[in-house]
Amino acid sequence: MPNTTSDFPWAALFDMDGVLVDNTDFHVNAWLQFAQKHNRPLTKEQYVENINGHVSADAMAYVFQRPISPGELIVLTEEKEAIYRELYRPHLAPAPGLLDFLNALKEEHVRLAVGTSAPESNVRFTLDGLSLRPYFDAIVDASMIHKGKPDPEIYLTAAKRVGIEPAHCVVFEDALAGIEAGLRAGMKVVALATTHTPDELTDAGVSLIVSDFTDLTPDKVRNLLTTA
Repeated sequence: MPNTTSDFPWAALFDMDGVLVDNTDFHVNAWLQFAQKHNRPLTKEQYVENINGHVSADAMAYVFQRPISPGELIVLTEEKEAIYRELYRPHLAPAPGLLDFLNALKEEHVRLAVGTSAPESNVRFTLDGLSLRPYFDAIVDASMIHKGKPDPEIYLTAAKRVGIEPAHCVVFEDALAGIEAGLRAGMKVVALATTHTPDELTDAGVSLIVSDFTDLTPDKVRNLLTTA
């Protein structure tokens, strides 16, 4: 049996953008630049409400107010993500406290996974750019699922890939769509207040709200699984 501090194996499932990296403002600015280039009206408030946490197919359909063909989606998504990567590359950094928290989880043999709505190109940019990939036992990106957040598929898939029952998983999310996905998957959710304020997250049904990973410990998170 793994040498853990708990009586059962459990998993920590992480969204990527706004969680592993505090990059929300860069995504907002990239979407605003992209929309302006295509003469589509878009505000920060609309981004937070209708784009953040959603897969690109849903986000692009919202921006253009029409269905987007698969071929067009590939081109538009990479165009937008290239803008984002150019903006964020000089600032690429792990969220405060993340590395210490991931190392502590690994020492406790907690299973770790990423469940992100981002395309694979951004997963490479972030996880490989910060050498985070070795921490994770599974990575699920937008190309691996059929239904985007708030559908629970992405987190159910991640749980299956790490071999942990959904009820023994804790999701780390910043977006309301991702929080809903985690809750619908039957998991506990820790919300990071990087996109929404703590007040905005109060009624989201999460078990814990934090600003970053600085004060988190494996025991503090594991204990969420034993509380109603």
